[in-house]
Amino acid sequence: MNDFEKTQSCITQVTQQELYLSGDGVIIAVLDSGIDYFLPEFLDAGGKTRILAIWDQTAIPDEEQGKLPPQGYREGVLYTRERINEALALGRENGLRLVPVFDTSGHGTAVAGVAAGTNMGVAPKAELLIIKLGNPQKNSFPRTTQLMRGVNYAINLSVSLNRPLVLNLSFGNTYGDHRGNSLLERFMDNASEIGRTSIIIGSGNEGVSRGHTAGVAMENRTIELAVADYETGLSIQLWKYYQDVFHLVITSPGGEKLVLGLSDIQDAQTVRRTLERTQLLCYLGKPLPYGVQQEIFIDMIPTDSYINSGVWRLTLQPVTVVTGEYRLYLPGYAVRNAATGFFLPTPEMTITIPSTSRRAVTVGAYDALRGSYADFSGRGYVYRYNDGRTDIAGGNQIVAEVKPDLAAPGVDITVPVPNGGYEQVSGTSFATPFVAGSAALMMEWGIVRGNDRFLYGEKLKAYLCKGAGAIRGESIYPNARTGWGALCLRESLPG
Repeated sequence: MNDFEKTQSCITQVTQQELYLSGDGVIIAVLDSGIDYFLPEFLDAGGKTRILAIWDQTAIPDEEQGKLPPQGYREGVLYTRERINEALALGRENGLRLVPVFDTSGHGTAVAGVAAGTNMGVAPKAELLIIKLGNPQKNSFPRTTQLMRGVNYAINLSVSLNRPLVLNLSFGNTYGDHRGNSLLERFMDNASEIGRTSIIIGSGNEGVSRGHTAGVAMENRTIELAVADYETGLSIQLWKYYQDVFHLVITSPGGEKLVLGLSDIQDAQTVRRTLERTQLLCYLGKPLPYGVQQEIFIDMIPTDSYINSGVWRLTLQPVTVVTGEYRLYLPGYAVRNAATGFFLPTPEMTITIPSTSRRAVTVGAYDALRGSYADFSGRGYVYRYNDGRTDIAGGNQIVAEVKPDLAAPGVDITVPVPNGGYEQVSGTSFATPFVAGSAALMMEWGIVRGNDRFLYGEKLKAYLCKGAGAIRGESIYPNARTGWGALCLRESLPG
């Protein structure tokens, strides 16, 4: 299963011949929605689990039953390999009473299967560390603190076991300025420097969701936003340079207006006003110690059941502008109606956070069968030097920064399903474990087998990018859609 995609990614060329890599000796940590640990994909030939441990952050500790969080942590329950094997011996019904870990969405099971499934995975002998992240908030993204604790635990465990670690994060959200400077992004960068760690993150599926627009407003600029029927709420982020001063006029579909003068918001920090059947809560942020961008956050709250549908207009009126640059983001496509979006969207800078972390390997998706870019895949940026740092494409300038780093198969990928069976799915969530599994194979070759004991982190990313291949329709590399190209593991291994 997925043999075609693995061959296109030059994986079978090093797993079924020549080097015969399998991921042995490497830990792949999957931070996601859990796992169906009973599936054959996660068992060895003797029927024992290949899962090192499961930390279920959603579970409630019970000291009397011996259900405790990892040492040094307060939330959730840690189930060891020994406890999981006890549950397997009892059978599914009774075993789930002993280790009650479920994956209701199936997302984590699918990701783990692609990365390290026994029969279908890229690295079938890597050990899995499963961290079921805490219950998500309204925007379907786990709380930042839970994610950070999960990353911290995985790294500390790998260091204590003296084992190389690959972290797979197949999720993200749209909240933030997308410049890699937030607390979470910086945390990811710092985490990548601990132990022998490589962090692999999907670029998200916001490429064609119409949830982002950007531009330069040196004179009045109106942005139109379509709000579909039955939208129970919506938020809008406006990011700009703090040095630029704008007035913002918000016009409802029926023509009612809210004029936000800069001084009005500075005095109150928040402005609350009702237009038609929609209450607007507007907040003016200030630059934070790790970012120069300023945010204006607009929360649209229904006074009845739904906010007003139709065309909303946001007009930027420059007062004193230096750059005039602005960027607007809506919540991710999964938490708003499909018809809600900007009339003139900007597909660039639609990668989700935390895939914007500079030191992570950010993975976009392409269609391996057609050999073409998957349009849903979140797009990033290419920064180059040319009389100062500018965001342009083409030319012979020296490349400074690129996101995503590369692309992997992400269309019609076969994945395991909780309770048995397989299905085909698409998304960068499933391109990411192709790269995570490949990273485990590279670390096995380099660290475990002693060919290059420093093959992790930025060095591993550089090798992956160097070995990346061409994708149909892409003529300039790197680019904001597929980075340096398509994953090709054979060419990424030195020698």
